[in-house]
Amino acid sequence: MSSPITTINPATEETLETYDRMSDTAAREAVEACHAAFEEWRLVPLDKRAETIKAIGQALRDTSEDFAQLMTREVGKLIGDSRDEIELCAAICDFTAEHGPKELADEEREIPGGTGVITYAPTGVIYGIQPWNFPAYQAIRYTIANLMAGNGVLLKHAANCTGSGLFLRDLMEKAGLPKNLFTVLLIDHDQSDDIIANDLVRGVTLTGSDGAGKVVAQQAGKHLKKTVLELGSNDAYLVLEDADLDVAVEACVTGRIYNNGETCVNAKRFIVTERHYDAFVERFTARMKAVEMGDPRDADTGLGPMARDDLRDTLAEQVEKSVENGARALCGGKVPKRKGAYYPATVLVDVKPGQPAYDDELFGPVASVIRARDDDDAIRIANDSRYGLGGGIFSKDEARARALAATHFDTGMVCINGYNLAIPNMPFGGVKNSGYGREHGGFGMKEFVNAKSLYVTQ
Repeated sequence: MSSPITTINPATEETLETYDRMSDTAAREAVEACHAAFEEWRLVPLDKRAETIKAIGQALRDTSEDFAQLMTREVGKLIGDSRDEIELCAAICDFTAEHGPKELADEEREIPGGTGVITYAPTGVIYGIQPWNFPAYQAIRYTIANLMAGNGVLLKHAANCTGSGLFLRDLMEKAGLPKNLFTVLLIDHDQSDDIIANDLVRGVTLTGSDGAGKVVAQQAGKHLKKTVLELGSNDAYLVLEDADLDVAVEACVTGRIYNNGETCVNAKRFIVTERHYDAFVERFTARMKAVEMGDPRDADTGLGPMARDDLRDTLAEQVEKSVENGARALCGGKVPKRKGAYYPATVLVDVKPGQPAYDDELFGPVASVIRARDDDDAIRIANDSRYGLGGGIFSKDEARARALAATHFDTGMVCINGYNLAIPNMPFGGVKNSGYGREHGGFGMKEFVNAKSLYVTQ
């Protein structure tokens, strides 16, 4: 059996808990128990499923402070961000409970000689592999949609937020979800491959890096399992020639440091046209430099620690390599001498292809500012990326910005004159190496269903 899981507070370096991993037999039995629970749940009417999901949302609100504090201890999130995350999860439950029965209801269509019926049948057990940056949201995002669809759900959470995964399981069961329908697997990567191969598992969803996505997609593909992948990105935010600089600077700072900069849809590359470049760099750097690191439990703290030391060290190495290849750090850029996995808010300029700051995802509070000749050049640079999850445009001409976003920005989501993380009624997902499939907005409820055609002759 693999070594136990130990969770560590990244702000204090204190050990929180130790958990034993499952044996291969226990993991297989957990899948079987989830499938047995699914066999009963799939027969529950849509409106009754919605009632349970609504109750889960209320349970999240009722335990919000306890859950938020746990997440902050496990991954270093600012306590305010943790509380916001719980409310977002509850809102997802509300949206799903309200709209799920209609989204999944049978549809009738005219066919020659009778009536065609499209019914959305649940497919079975769905396996989710999720990261640590949003311990509640990453699990809720795919779980609630699949529970509404009538599926069973397995969760392999990131090891450093194991407690959050177990907290969520217990919360759901207390809210009325049948036991084992949402199952947390404490397993290693080799065991994970066995879960993917298990005949009772009908689909796999992963949130993580593009490297992890390729591995999981390959494993699932060997067994003809459908996947939904929400992978990394280096989202570009464009400051066009007619942008309101006050609006742009404010939103870009928020978009870069939200959740300690550890968000797949953080604003990461800031592409600024010649007209605004110098002024933007000056004002943006001043704001970033003023962001103070501190205790994530303190409401006045601007930036907490990163979730683990190794993640902080990887980010520091990416910055160092970028500087070695011509980038300049206008603030931050060095690991501070203090306890905890801290890294300062950092601004890099002279960012060019061949540097990690241009080519890769910097998963932490580091901003890459890139000069563009004009608006067309800004769009070109934005799309010069293997990623395509989100992005943003700042322009006083809203109609033009919408047209550019819809027609020329090669991403799954685009924010116009602001920064947004995720909203329950809007689809969430990317293109290119940022993955495929959609969650939220009703789309996630139909990713792992059997759209079954019934031909009724009359």
